[in-house]
Amino acid sequence: MHREIHSWWSLRLNKHMEIAVYGHYGFALLMFPTAAADYLEYERFQMLDAIAPMINSGKCKAFSINSINNESWLNNHMHPHDKAIRHQQYNEYVLHEVVPFIYDHCKGEVPIVTTGASLGALHCANTFFRRPDVFDGTIAMSGSYDLKSYTDGYFDENCYFNSPVDYLPRWDDENMLNQMRGKGSHIIIATGQGSYEAPGRSIQLSDILHSKGIPHTLDLWGHDMTHDWPTWRQMLPYFLDSRF
Repeated sequence: MHREIHSWWSLRLNKHMEIAVYGHYGFALLMFPTAAADYLEYERFQMLDAIAPMINSGKCKAFSINSINNESWLNNHMHPHDKAIRHQQYNEYVLHEVVPFIYDHCKGEVPIVTTGASLGALHCANTFFRRPDVFDGTIAMSGSYDLKSYTDGYFDENCYFNSPVDYLPRWDDENMLNQMRGKGSHIIIATGQGSYEAPGRSIQLSDILHSKGIPHTLDLWGHDMTHDWPTWRQMLPYFLDSRF
């Protein structure tokens, strides 16, 4: 598998940020790490091996980026107000730095599908829902889509607009909603039902999408599917192969 590592100084985050690129052709798969992990997490946990057939065949080209969760929601020494600001800065980094990098690397404005598991699922889904005019879909696995679970009771505008279960029910921009509706076949909310999974969180998001008339796939896997990499290594290649 073709592999490249790129990095640059992010003006929006004021730090050095790396990105790993896998493959040559196809739509762009933008991969968000779990928890406080880094841009090589998907490689370490053999996810790239699991989706290698899709990458090597030119179906997709994977872009795995760094997280800054340990500088925001997972940092217990920061005030939630500052965590929310840092989260918003990360959104700006993705939109205004990562997306142009993907277009440049692919020599054109290829479709970009976001994906992630656990806390990465919140990021990938939120990234798509906030800008369906830029992103082509999302494969969110084993996520919680309520940012309030990370805010210790604090809630401001930055929190609100990064918490899909809060802003989506009140979303009234028909242009943006229609963008989502037109990409319904590429909106996948998946979860296991085994240990440490919380399928109710995915069902909650699905109910909200139904209420807004947004087609999507809610896929509840079995009670033997736990909140861990073996589950996600089965899910992601299955969806890439069957839905894209």
